[in-house]
Amino acid sequence: MMSFVNRRYVSEYTLWMREQQAAHPEWAAAQASGRALWWDKWPQDTQPQAKEAAKAYPYDVNFGATI
Repeated sequence: MMSFVNRRYVSEYTLWMREQQAAHPEWAAAQASGRALWWDKWPQDTQPQAKEAAKAYPYDVNFGATI
């Protein structure tokens, strides 16, 4: 049996935040600048590009040696 969900419910915290945002509209600009500072960035290539391709690594140190 499905329970009834009241979609019109708004928590006290949400009401308080809406009041604060209405009282302080300058917060929206500060929030946008903070988001741009930390999150809204293009991906950066963090790996330096090698001048030549890496050589294959032989897992056997005696690879190709004759005994």
